Amino acid sequence: MEVPRKDGVRRSDLLGSATDVVVVGAGVAGSALAYALGKDGWNVHVIERDLTEPNRIAGEILQPGGYHKLIELGLEDCVEGIDAQRVFSLAAIYKDGKKAIVPYPSDVSARGFHNGRFIQKLRGKAASLSNVELEQGTVTSLIEEKGIIKGVQYTTKTGQDLAAYAPLTIVCDGCFSNLRRFLSNPKIEIPSYFIGLVLENCHLPHVNRGYFILKDTTIVAFPIGTNELRCLVDFPGQKVPSISNGEMADYLKTVVAPQACIWSFT
Repeated sequence: MEVPRKDGVRRSDLLGSATDVVVVGAGVAGSALAYALGKDGWNVHVIERDLTEPNRIAGEILQPGGYHKLIELGLEDCVEGIDAQRVFSLAAIYKDGKKAIVPYPSDVSARGFHNGRFIQKLRGKAASLSNVELEQGTVTSLIEEKGIIKGVQYTTKTGQDLAAYAPLTIVCDGCFSNLRRFLSNPKIEIPSYFIGLVLENCHLPHVNRGYFILKDTTIVAFPIGTNELRCLVDFPGQKVPSISNGEMADYLKTVVAPQACIWSFT
């Protein structure tokens, strides 16, 4: 990704240092943070392991509170031009057939979209600031001196090993973090998995509504594009059915599909 440059005064120029903040990771949190800090005059160096558009099932629906936060940060245009779908309410369908509708405030709505498209818009917004540098590289470790984090060691896209220093380092590198083990040693338990599907030309009873099916299997469905729905299926346990040998297809057809009674297909 090419980083646009603009003329401007950097806070770091006044303080006599090259970088004020190193941000590890340019996902939703890292990109939004870099933009906010950059707008406030800080010189920010963002290091992201992969600047191509990600393809993930996480972070595909932005609740009204999140949209309000985008407005506060000046990032509301990041949901424009990505085929984001408005979601005006949520519906819960229980095992006994009862339903509950949760409407959102009339002056705002949630947004459903492809996570990768949203992230690319956020990255572009951050990179448009002259005092924000967005670089592709893999951070391998934190630089620590006498209990104080001074920066990070990282490998560039071309394989060069470098160090980035700043008074403040913020780690936002997500669930696949290389750095978490340096900061804590949590006991990780995985009670279940989400199985993600994109359903094309599939219509919900209400176009601008998200659905939770709370039966023996929990199913979530919401629009992420003009003709696309995201469907998430909760699978309890430690071992997900195999796709290669047909176990996954059989599970979805025999266990999940009979419970997904809200759809009519074209």
